[in-house]
Amino acid sequence: MDSYPNITDILTRGRKSETFPGIFLLFARKGDIRYKKAVGSASLIPCESELTEDTIFDIASLTKVMATTSALMMLVKEKSIGLKEKASCFIPSLEDHGKGEITIRHLLCHSSGLPAWRPFYQKINKGKDFIPDLKTKDMVYKLVHQEPLIYPVGEDSKYSDLGFILLQEIIETVANMSLDRFCHETIFKPLGMEKTFFVPLPDKSRKKEEFAATEDCPWRKRVLRGEVHDDNAYAMGGVAGHAGLFATGEDIYVFAKEVLDTLKGKGRLFLKEILEEFVKREGSVEGSTMALGWDTPSRVFSTSGKYFSEGSIGHTGFTGVSLWIDIKREIIIILLSNRVHPSRENEAFNRFRPYIHDTVMEELLKEDHG
Repeated sequence: MDSYPNITDILTRGRKSETFPGIFLLFARKGDIRYKKAVGSASLIPCESELTEDTIFDIASLTKVMATTSALMMLVKEKSIGLKEKASCFIPSLEDHGKGEITIRHLLCHSSGLPAWRPFYQKINKGKDFIPDLKTKDMVYKLVHQEPLIYPVGEDSKYSDLGFILLQEIIETVANMSLDRFCHETIFKPLGMEKTFFVPLPDKSRKKEEFAATEDCPWRKRVLRGEVHDDNAYAMGGVAGHAGLFATGEDIYVFAKEVLDTLKGKGRLFLKEILEEFVKREGSVEGSTMALGWDTPSRVFSTSGKYFSEGSIGHTGFTGVSLWIDIKREIIIILLSNRVHPSRENEAFNRFRPYIHDTVMEELLKEDHG
């Protein structure tokens, strides 16, 4: 029996109104999963297929918190890196390009001065038959090194994919292994997250039917399914610090629960004092909502909606995914959609996301008074 028919009805109506082809919603409170449901289609073209609770999603910028930020927490735990250290200590060429004052902390809270995005893939792309490799990844790294800053270091906060590409390079330098391998060995495998992984290209070992489809890509000339959607992440070979991770909703819940358990002193992987530093709103730039890697709810028009308490953390992803954690109330909401399938021009989901978050929170908070 469906304990939350109102929420199921909203998901079904969202599918019928073409806000998304398919959606997965999971929410939990105090370690108890209250709702878990998949609605709609994993793909529409070239043929329609059903979305299930086991469907694997391209989680886009959730990569920033689940992989890159978490990897940095592990390196801080090992005392291999410090948040105040300059990025140029690990990438000396940054000094030559006016980036000598950028620290790890600046990169994590998006105050490095780097722009949000640049179409680096266009400088590397050789058409639909283009296969990226380690050389193309190094080309992206060099392009980031050379990219001019758009404001002085530490004086503003602008969300930046480029900053997380630099963090990837730093992690790989310090750990002496690729980001995907480091995350698998130190985070995903220890937590039992068997369906969380990057897909290095070319990879033909997994069945496309396992994945939710994303865009009918205009320059790759194919529907993307089990292949990273983000253009620059593709040019880097599918493994990037800003995007590229794939996961199921249940695996994301395992990760989110570990975050809450750690903050309660019961974590298996992260250190409480380190995580507390990372989830605290950074505060050095007035008006910024960023913590270290994580975002926090804004006062108006937050993607989390209007009910998450102060101190909550979360992140979204371009493909139509999000994870929000209310630390105080111990509430986790995971929302995964393939809203960019078959086109990224679908913007309706941006209005739907805070609405469904608000509805879930209203239901859960109503139970407190029931």
